[in-house]
Amino acid sequence: MLTSLFDAFPQAAERGEQETFEALLRRPDLCIERIISTGQASPPGFWYCQPQGEWVLVVQGAAGVQLEHEAEERVLRAGDFINLPAQTRHRVNWTSRDEPTIWLAVHYALPPERED
Repeated sequence: MLTSLFDAFPQAAERGEQETFEALLRRPDLCIERIISTGQASPPGFWYCQPQGEWVLVVQGAAGVQLEHEAEERVLRAGDFINLPAQTRHRVNWTSRDEPTIWLAVHYALPPERED
């Protein structure tokens, strides 16, 4: 069981191969996850648009987050957070290459899971 945001990085994050996402807690209307970025960014022209809200805190590192309706990106450093209401189009323009960027993401008001 993960007990520190700074321990037990997945191998892909350790090697800087890809951004990793790990659920730390799941409840019907809530998911808290650790995201580790190692220089990753959203693909050109790609915008996230999620059906749930997301509150995100940068615990370590830095990132540039762009909201579609804002001309300037927001630079987030350790301790900075942003709330992204559901359906807010946003992208990550960059993450730190000098150290891993560790995010704590709280997804709230999750849509019901589909039963296929």
